[in-house]
Amino acid sequence: MKNIGLHEIREEFLKFFEEKGHLILPSFSLVPKSDKSLLLINAGMAPLKPYFTGEKIPPNKRVVTCQKCIRTGDIENVGKTDRHATFFEMLGNFSFGDYFKKEAIEWAWEFLTERMEIPEENLWASIYLDDEEAYEIWNKDIGLDEQKIVRLGKEDNFWELEVGPCGPCSEIYVDRGEEYGCGEATCQPGCECDRFIEVWNLVFTQFDKDEFGVYHPLEHPNIDTGMGLERIAAVMENADNIFEVEEIKKILNQVEIVSGKKYGVDSKIDVSIRVITDHARAVTFLVSDGVLPSNEGRGYVLRRLIRRAARHGKLLGIEEAFLNSIVEKVIESWKIEYVEIREREEQIKKVIEAEEEKFQETIHQGIHILEGYIEGILEDGERYLNGEKAFKLYDTYGFPLDLTKEILEEKGLSVDEDEFNKHMEEQRDRARKAREEFSDSGWKNGSPLELIEGYNTLFKGYDNTSLETEVIGISRDGNMVDSIGENEEGIVILKETPFYAESGGQVGDIGYLKNEGFYGKVMDTKYTKDETIIHLVRVEKGKINTEDLVLAMVDEKNRKDIMRNHSATHLLHKALKEVLGEHVNQAGSIVLPNRLRFDFTHYEGVKDEDLKQIENIVNERILDSLEVKTNEMTLKESEELGIVGLFEDKYKDFVRVIQMGDYSKELCGGTHVNNTSNIGLFKIISESSIASGIRRIEAITGRAVYEYMEELEEDINQITHIIRTNRKDMIDRIKNITEELKERDREIDSLKSKMATSIADEIINTKVEINGINIITYKVDNMDMNSLRNLGDEIRNALDTCVIVLASVDKGKLSFVSMVTKDLVERGIHAGNLIKEVAKITGGGGGGRPDMAQAGGKDITKIEEALSMVSTIVEKQIK
Repeated sequence: MKNIGLHEIREEFLKFFEEKGHLILPSFSLVPKSDKSLLLINAGMAPLKPYFTGEKIPPNKRVVTCQKCIRTGDIENVGKTDRHATFFEMLGNFSFGDYFKKEAIEWAWEFLTERMEIPEENLWASIYLDDEEAYEIWNKDIGLDEQKIVRLGKEDNFWELEVGPCGPCSEIYVDRGEEYGCGEATCQPGCECDRFIEVWNLVFTQFDKDEFGVYHPLEHPNIDTGMGLERIAAVMENADNIFEVEEIKKILNQVEIVSGKKYGVDSKIDVSIRVITDHARAVTFLVSDGVLPSNEGRGYVLRRLIRRAARHGKLLGIEEAFLNSIVEKVIESWKIEYVEIREREEQIKKVIEAEEEKFQETIHQGIHILEGYIEGILEDGERYLNGEKAFKLYDTYGFPLDLTKEILEEKGLSVDEDEFNKHMEEQRDRARKAREEFSDSGWKNGSPLELIEGYNTLFKGYDNTSLETEVIGISRDGNMVDSIGENEEGIVILKETPFYAESGGQVGDIGYLKNEGFYGKVMDTKYTKDETIIHLVRVEKGKINTEDLVLAMVDEKNRKDIMRNHSATHLLHKALKEVLGEHVNQAGSIVLPNRLRFDFTHYEGVKDEDLKQIENIVNERILDSLEVKTNEMTLKESEELGIVGLFEDKYKDFVRVIQMGDYSKELCGGTHVNNTSNIGLFKIISESSIASGIRRIEAITGRAVYEYMEELEEDINQITHIIRTNRKDMIDRIKNITEELKERDREIDSLKSKMATSIADEIINTKVEINGINIITYKVDNMDMNSLRNLGDEIRNALDTCVIVLASVDKGKLSFVSMVTKDLVERGIHAGNLIKEVAKITGGGGGGRPDMAQAGGKDITKIEEALSMVSTIVEKQIK
């Protein structure tokens, strides 16, 4: 066989099929585009489905790819077996109605035997039971002995879905030799042993299966093949498994270096090293393709992989964050083929580091609690953890269920998932009810919103803020009525409307309806589920009837404020990408008249200097007076122009593209200014985290910025009045006051320290001796926790052996401190456990190290009772 490595095999494969007239397409992103059926790309043909189904015309009838793939269905087996992996690369050549079985089989044979120089005697083939055409090609054209052509059934050698294109397969196997086999005379491809490795699957898509299960021959059959790059590399390098392939082994060796553990000595250690080796590749490419850690979807896949790898690092004895040192090896090796991981190296490392460090905080606390649960389970003779405790770990401590299950499985235990899911659903119901109690606009849940359907209102609000229109429907208290009168509220449906209904984060318009005998305020505008536009109206004069003609007038001042904020979100989105990186995407927004709120994906808090730069960029684009154009086109046309919506399932076939100069292009159905200069000014008010991997910016524009500046002016005037200075000297005056306060604090601390020293001797004299142990309990007045600790140190330093518990009430807050000398710690006395029991008597809690701990209390009247229990607790702890 040819002496060739993983990266060279990829290059040879692509080049070989390019010579056969195939167009080389680069690997598609792991994040599927316009395919809601997939969470992540899991096969080489997945991104090409639109070409197979005829939805899109392929760029060439012959295509060849090496596609990045992620599969997590068998994640529990990764590391335990030789073949399971979450990340892999799939080599594939494809024909869209061009060549078929003969060429596919002949070229596969040619590549393996001539380019890879695999001896012909080592190759076997399998075909579908009834595929005589494939048999003839293998036997007559290729010359493969009939004994080496294995017929397999539908389960192994027929690819199909419920309905649609399908067809038989032919798989190519490499015989590794009898030493890898089961020893049975019948051993051949399809056997469960490790002798025969399937390296290439050729799918002949030649039928269209209908809903009745009838297979209709396709007029233009297709070819879809897949060969795992890591698997063929293992064959070419004569490696026992994919983890011993040279390029992957470089990653594995780095895990050995970081952990100080040797691979191949202990099976448990081997599993952890393999898990980290595999997951390091997966997380590198996921982050590179824009996935960020979150609690759902593909973000959860990434989070799970990072946390699983981090935990296996803990099992190897690695205490600090370490994954980036492994990821560096991945980038170093794969950056030649995948330039994006080189370009996004800094971002990849930041995301992984932030998530790993966050998990460090979670894992210590969670594992400690889970170990306590496990201890209790084993003591009770049970074999499973109840779902309520598993849910508490998840809900209170952020400890994922998958990790709980994995740790339990290592102990031969399981978890009651049904009960866990019940608690999860109860939590979702509580959240749902809280959200539904009132909507943003104050329309109470259970209003007639859901009962109105079948009306078709034409929206004319892009070009008009007022028009005369007909009332075509009225609803009050859940019923359709003919009219509503003075001081009544109801829902009014118009034939045409200038009012924008709440959608896409933009709130609904307000304004009024009127005619000669009627005046009513429009307090909100919304869509029903079937997209009927409805207006919440309060009648202030006269009454309104169905079939009345009314003048519909939008509150222009309110609308303009909304437009300023909405256009600013587009500029903000682009500026965020410029400053923080292309991984930033909108994760939600709300556009109000007085402010805007923009949620976006990002892995860490935005630095002050970056926020300033973002704010400056938006204001520069406002000052550039960019023309804002609206173009209507098909969704397909917008995608071809590279304008892809962030919430694709919300867009119809016909879309609006909002373009601001050459700076920003986005799909949007909202209302906008005609020129960015109309926004006026842009000011960021706050930046915060709302969920893991999701940040929020709140900002104001136009009139609200002016009002904000007015308030600042007033605040500054008040501050200068309070500190008795002028604006010019205000900063210096505040600095002086701050320094004076710090100096006074230092004096107070010094006095407290002296006081602690002065009363230490007095407190020591109160000690009692029990079984040769000095026990000191004492209540002091008006000492904060820091002073209480200092007092405890003074006492402990003065005695050779002692247990100290001090209590104090300072500004209404009850605090406890416990200290134990080293010799008594060795005898089993634990300050943390002691203080926990003491504080519990007062309704409080706490804990800490064996030698020092602190706690808080609630019931001040029980201080004496709590301190009186110290001796009893110490006697129970002493060995």
